[in-house]
This record gives sequence, C-alpha cells and structure tokens, in this order.
Amino acid sequence: MGLHQFERRLERLVEGVFAKASRSGLQPVELARRLTRTMDAERTLGVRGTVAPNHFTFVLSATDAHRFAAFRDTLIAQLGDAAREHARDENYRFLGPVEIEIEEDDGAAAGTFLVSGEIVGGPGGVVGSVVMEDGSRVEVGEDPVTIGRMPDCDVVLSDTNVSRRHAELRRKDDAIVVIDLGSTNGTKVNGAGVRERALSDGDEITVGLTKLRFEAS
Repeated sequence: MGLHQFERRLERLVEGVFAKASRSGLQPVELARRLTRTMDAERTLGVRGTVAPNHFTFVLSATDAHRFAAFRDTLIAQLGDAAREHARDENYRFLGPVEIEIEEDDGAAAGTFLVSGEIVGGPGGVVGSVVMEDGSRVEVGEDPVTIGRMPDCDVVLSDTNVSRRHAELRRKDDAIVVIDLGSTNGTKVNGAGVRERALSDGDEITVGLTKLRFEAS
C-alpha cells in the first residue's frame, strides 16, 4: 500500500513541480521501489520483531541529480514516508529515525543509481514521531514533546478546545507514552480517554478537536 500511495502522490506532483523533469529518464518512483526492495533484502530478526534499515543513501548520476534538484526536499520527505508505510505494511521495526541522503556521482551514467540501507540506532533507544494533520511531524527524542496552545510547546495548536499545556509524549522504558497534563477536555487514544498510555504505530491521538497520529519510526 505504501508504494502505491507514493506513486499516486508523485503522479499529482508531476503536474506541478515535477513538470520540468523529463519523463523519459530516471523516475522518482524507481527510487522508492528500490528502497522497499532494500528494506526487504536487508531486514533482520531482532529481539522484538523484524528490524529493517532506516538510513538510506542514494547515489545518482550528475544528470539525474540536476533534474531532481528542484524538488529534492520533497522527494526526500516522500521517500521517508514510503519507507515508514512499507515498514507498517510488513510489520517491520526501526531502531532509529528514517533518514534519506542523496549523493551525486559524476562518473555514473544517466538513469543508473545505487542505494544502500543501514540499520542505525537512534540516540537513547526507542524513537517515534507525532504527525500533524498537515503532514508535518515532530520526532520524540530524549526530551518530552509537549502539545498545547502555549507558544513554547513543541506542538502548538490553535484549537480552543486544547489546553495551554494539554499533553506530552515521552520515552518510558522501551516505549513512547502519551500523558495527559490535567487538560480540561482530556486526551484520547483511538477514541478512548487516557491519562497515560504506551503508544503503538498508527495510534490516533485526539486533543480537543485535533487529531494527531503516532508513528513508531
């Protein structure tokens, strides 16, 4: 499912920022296909399940790197999304955040590329991200991630049903938990009210009228 969603997003973008890139050369979706195959080939069995690479390096020809330059950041972001979605579909785990690097090789022929995948652990152990409704994300690292209306929160929401400091996500043991901070309207996970709960990949967190998604990657 993840790769198909990636393809559909690229098709829409081709009509916009991709319009200047010739469709006769290397296509961005080919990078996503190779990425998912690399995840499958390099996966390994860990203590708590199957672990897949989370750090990917693509080496492109100078010609293709130049063609992709105008939408490089968008491509990197969507390749990361494709990796996370494929991991969700296949029930893979990551030991650190998903990272994508694109390098250029002046000696490579146009249309050819290499990709390598590595399993790279995140600092402090378990990692995850909270994804906003607009698709932006905030990684949960060593410090807690606070959610609320105050401008110094890590996730600032304008929803008037959200308290000034509504909830926080933090590492606890080998999990990431959401903790309600005594909010007026409470915090829900998958529709159920919670005071503290360990999160699983794909869980929906509701604060006020705002829905956020947790991704264990």
